[in-house]
Amino acid sequence: MHLKNKTVVITGASRGIGRCIALKLASQGANIIFTYNSSGKEAETLLKELSSCGNRVASYQVDVRDFERITSIKNEIVREFKGIDVLINNAGIIKDASLLTMSLEDWKDVVDVNLTGVFNFTKAFIGTFMKQQNGHIVNITSLSGIIGIAKQTNYSASKGGVIAFTKALAKEVAPLNVRVNAIAPGFIETDMVKDLNLNVKSKMLELIPLKRFGRPEEVAELVFLMLNENIGYMTGQIIQIDGGLGI
Repeated sequence: MHLKNKTVVITGASRGIGRCIALKLASQGANIIFTYNSSGKEAETLLKELSSCGNRVASYQVDVRDFERITSIKNEIVREFKGIDVLINNAGIIKDASLLTMSLEDWKDVVDVNLTGVFNFTKAFIGTFMKQQNGHIVNITSLSGIIGIAKQTNYSASKGGVIAFTKALAKEVAPLNVRVNAIAPGFIETDMVKDLNLNVKSKMLELIPLKRFGRPEEVAELVFLMLNENIGYMTGQIIQIDGGLGI
């Protein structure tokens, strides 16, 4: 298991894609530290599940917009786990509306969580990666940030920003053997998709060549593959997993 005893930090992992990533990597021997914001009950359940894998685990409640709190958490993690091998920026929110009706608050909330949150966590940990001269950052972005989706100008802008951030940072830290990549899921069976009305779901399925939504477990498998050091020559890449929707 190439992740045996590796230390992985995952943001927003109490449910959905993040939860599946945490369980997959724990099953492969990784130590898992995950964060959550408001889903305390789900976080407690996940912590118990992860503990049963026999690895070291920890969880922290934090708003990804709170850089001071993130820095404090980083210092504790590095002290307790003697370093970090992988950071997975997964936390995100969605507040869809047409631009005409979108409030400034909803614009700022989505951009602050989805984009500035990635900056905050990466900024906090990047010095450790550079000092170690080793590490891998995986950003969970979205197909929306590549092709744009109507009534998601805030979400598309934030996720497009994560893509540009990924490419720029990959160039910046590659000489220090730190890799930065991103995964861009399409429509995955999470709470976000479940909340869509049936008419919207039917229309989206018509557009997806594979004629189904993806599963969070499939995204987790892709993350696992990406972390394999046998493909350590890959950095600055955005890998789509979207059933062909972005073709």
